[in-house]
Amino acid sequence: MAFAVFTDRREAGRRLAARLHHLRDQDVVVLGLPRGGVPVAAEVAAELDAPLDVVVVRKLGVPEQPELGMGAIGEGGVRVLNAEVIRLAGASEEALARVEREERTELERRVRRYRGDRPPVAVTGRTALVVDDGIATGSTARAACRIVRAQGAARVVLAVPVAPRGIASAFTGLVDELVVADQPAWFAAIGQFYEDFTQTSDAEVLACLDRAVPH
Repeated sequence: MAFAVFTDRREAGRRLAARLHHLRDQDVVVLGLPRGGVPVAAEVAAELDAPLDVVVVRKLGVPEQPELGMGAIGEGGVRVLNAEVIRLAGASEEALARVEREERTELERRVRRYRGDRPPVAVTGRTALVVDDGIATGSTARAACRIVRAQGAARVVLAVPVAPRGIASAFTGLVDELVVADQPAWFAAIGQFYEDFTQTSDAEVLACLDRAVPH
């Protein structure tokens, strides 16, 4: 039986930031994955005195089991599929296309909602620090890392409060560094490691971005 490790996402962000002090002297942009990764990323950005932005991706959930990711899509047309999950779930090309259409619509809505008139923080030639509230299958985080690499980041660092042991192999060749605050022996879902894992709202995401240190 696993017990909660973090009080909430903000406390998780502060504890994660303590493992990222070596990045303080680098030209870092902190990129949170909406929605849940943004409160975590906000604490990291504040500690590192770095700019905060979002990297918008959407998980492609199996139709009958939406929490199980068969892939993810992101800004710039990035698309990552998990062939093994698709095969095991028996998802047809038609079902995959339908889920992708729905998630693309939501992705575009979120980009408009979170960015508004504010241009994205440039990552070209910089260290892109991608932050989420945890990793389960890793499909969403992989999509995010591909996005920032395609945008010209010199280095890609992925940092999360919690992830399964052995997850590093899923990011070989995608990231230059992976930082995980806690890797429990038994892992079922990210939420089990938080006392408060309430869904993050759009309003909270916008508040985090508005409070961020201007750069």
